[in-house]
Amino acid sequence: MTTNGATRAGLTVSGKPMSTPLQDVRTVSRRMVGHFVDNVIPCGTLPGDIISGDVTAVTRLCLELSVGMLDGHDIPATTDRLAAAAAGWAREGVPIDTILHSIHEGFKVGLDLIVANATAQDHKNLIDGAKLVIELLDTMSATVARAYVREHKAVVSEHHTAVHTLTSALLGGYPTSTMARECGIAVAEQYFVLALDIPKHPDERHPMLDGKVVARRKLRRLQAELATRCEESALALLSVDGGTILIPVSAEGDAHLDELVAGLSAAARVPVTATVVTATVAEVPGAADRAHELLDMVQRLRCVPGVYRFADLALEYQLTRPGPGRETLGSLLDPLDAHPELLQTLRSHISNNLNRQRTARTLHIHTNTVDYRLRRIGRLTGLDPTATSGLWQLRSALIARSFNEAQAAGEDERPDSA
Repeated sequence: MTTNGATRAGLTVSGKPMSTPLQDVRTVSRRMVGHFVDNVIPCGTLPGDIISGDVTAVTRLCLELSVGMLDGHDIPATTDRLAAAAAGWAREGVPIDTILHSIHEGFKVGLDLIVANATAQDHKNLIDGAKLVIELLDTMSATVARAYVREHKAVVSEHHTAVHTLTSALLGGYPTSTMARECGIAVAEQYFVLALDIPKHPDERHPMLDGKVVARRKLRRLQAELATRCEESALALLSVDGGTILIPVSAEGDAHLDELVAGLSAAARVPVTATVVTATVAEVPGAADRAHELLDMVQRLRCVPGVYRFADLALEYQLTRPGPGRETLGSLLDPLDAHPELLQTLRSHISNNLNRQRTARTLHIHTNTVDYRLRRIGRLTGLDPTATSGLWQLRSALIARSFNEAQAAGEDERPDSA
């Protein structure tokens, strides 16, 4: 491709320049734009000023380039006007597939006009013309895609910075109305505040792989899934280990959060755990602290991955608050310290919803052995696990003891999900 203005012999059809049907640029461009609106479905939803402005101007530009090329001129290397239009459409949110589809539709219309009066004698010229058209189409498509992607990356970066700034302000309890206007992001009246735990991917510990790269890829997959499911409504501060997500409260309630977290787990390829607290904008900072306290408790209790709401964990939350009550509850199980198999049986029996058969299968023992161990627990602790009152106290003691054990093991130790 050259830019020195050199020309070569133009192509002809039926004895006339091949560019003849396209030389009335104004009329042909109107016809093409009308075709876009009627046949390229997304074009019909674009604002009128885009259709009458940029779309029409770029169509004329493409026609002028096509006419010049068919008349023997080289394709100009500089297509700044086309690139500038593509960048503008990226910032306005016009889908790139709509743009590229419109360009191809325009070439189809132009080719129809060119070959309308062609004869068999024009076969060679038509083949040469088709090659030139493909060359020009390649140049235009590449110019549009390059400019669009460059601008889109800039827009995404700006939006990410705005989301980060606004989310930090909400979590910090700072005034957000002015900031929201500056960022162009609407602030909801209420939010679901999610505290997220993202465990390590097995490949992060692989000795032959770069664990940091694996972790960043895991996070990018999760963020992409969050963006797909929540579009631009979710506000998030996330690292490779977890973080906080704010999702506007909707009329449908919080039932969709289970599906959302399941989707995030599938995307990250690790079992994500989340705790949820509902809060107004003013309550977001306190709700975030409470959600992360709940998440810490869920980890210490070695709960299965999933979504946990404050209402589901109110009793456990209260039982795990520091103080003499927690110490006293935990000490109820001291008689079992010398009998770890009994403590294991109690944990399994409660986690299996008091199902003796399931407990026996989990521990690989007979159901009669389960009954025998439960009776021994009752004799040693003075609390009957087969009676409602005794079971309630044993379960509460198990919660308090689990928390004490996790705390004694060290604040920095991350419990494994079981």
